Amino acid sequence: MSYTLEQLSDEIRGALKADSGPAGKQAVCNLVSKALLDQEFIAKHLTADQCRPRKVLYEDPELGFCVCGHVYADASTGKPHDHGPSWAIYGVAVGDTEMVDWRIVKRGEGDAPILVEPAKTYVMRPGDSHLYDVGAVHSPNRRGLTKLVRIEGENLDNVKRSNIKAVEPATAK
Repeated sequence: MSYTLEQLSDEIRGALKADSGPAGKQAVCNLVSKALLDQEFIAKHLTADQCRPRKVLYEDPELGFCVCGHVYADASTGKPHDHGPSWAIYGVAVGDTEMVDWRIVKRGEGDAPILVEPAKTYVMRPGDSHLYDVGAVHSPNRRGLTKLVRIEGENLDNVKRSNIKAVEPATAK
């Protein structure tokens, strides 16, 4: 029997009620990985006609977290970003996504952007999930058709994100 959206949402709620900190979020990563490997779940919830590029599949009325489906048809390079005061878990169902974690080198003041430089690059493959906690700066690079499940700590449609800019790499002399 297929893993359902209702089961996923109920189990996420349970994990976050038991522990809203890092351990609970890591438990949510494990639940997302379970959904990512269920071909019936992917076929039902991650379709191009309804999730291109993003659709909130479920928003929890009590805790506020969202289960989102994403379908990207083509390759794309994302810009460094955070999720404002929220966190997110990315999970890859189809395709590979190269992720870049960024290190903050200077906090912006006023209207000045936060300046970041690349710190770590890795590839997420089907079944992989990763927590980007509050304040974590990252960017995705998609090579082609990609389907994702993303859990948002709160609906990011309603969240102001930080002004972030990548610093130019130092030129060799």
